[in-house]
Amino acid sequence: MNRSFEVLSDIYKPLRYTLKGHVTILESTSGTIVLKPKENDLDSLFSYLRRRNFSALPKLIDSSRDGVNVFSYIEEMPMPKEQKAQDLVQVMASLHQKTSFYKNVSLDTYQEIYENIVSNIQFLQNSFHELFDLYFQEVYPSPSHYLFLRNASKVFASLEFSKREVDDWFELVKKENKQRVSYIHNQLCLDHFLKGEEEALISWEKSKVDSPVLDFVHFYQAEYFDLDFETLFQKYQEKYPWNEEEKKLFFILISLPFFPQLENDEMKNCEVMRNLFDYVFKTEQLIRPYYAVEQDDE
Repeated sequence: MNRSFEVLSDIYKPLRYTLKGHVTILESTSGTIVLKPKENDLDSLFSYLRRRNFSALPKLIDSSRDGVNVFSYIEEMPMPKEQKAQDLVQVMASLHQKTSFYKNVSLDTYQEIYENIVSNIQFLQNSFHELFDLYFQEVYPSPSHYLFLRNASKVFASLEFSKREVDDWFELVKKENKQRVSYIHNQLCLDHFLKGEEEALISWEKSKVDSPVLDFVHFYQAEYFDLDFETLFQKYQEKYPWNEEEKKLFFILISLPFFPQLENDEMKNCEVMRNLFDYVFKTEQLIRPYYAVEQDDE
């Protein structure tokens, strides 16, 4: 990328460089461009998406350089985070709707998904039980440890819910020989959605064909704390409705709590524990109405 960077600098003669993560922004008298390391063939991907009438893409100016792609710069306009999230949901649903198809699958496909989820649940159950037993033996637990002990039942209940539901999910899908898939961005979050005079999803390096459920899982896990996901999920479903199996899989995956990564800083550890239980509580709040409807129907 260094040689390509030098060539591009000679061409555009930038007045200022700005580093933002793995991205370099070059400002010049002729305009602003964005340089990003090349990881996959975006030309082919973007061409395919445009043929499917999906246009929320960054403008790829030059992909001919070794190790670097050149994009036009999108100047974002100020807007509330909640409004931006609603726009992102519409774009996400459009991506899934316009690239969806059914592919033939064998029982092994669903069996692998089932076994991976069950293995993850078992790992989390063992890890959280070990943490609980360790903290429970303390005579004077620290504030973060006490916070965990007081609320651990919520974590265990969430894992038990996922354990029951994944068995039900597997019963639903194991006789299926088709699976609905679409092109998914696979890194959806507000930072990867630019909204200005035009709008675009950026950072397509991990995109692939898979279940559209995974995009909403990534989006939820990235932004759960600040947004009203009850409304966002409803808006997404209005444009791209999921079947029973897809909804159940989504609820299973988001119900798996993250294991806390603690440090030698009690204030930070309290924050980590608080984030863990915020996630569990907010997820329960999102899921509960859908199961209340099922119970009413019964």
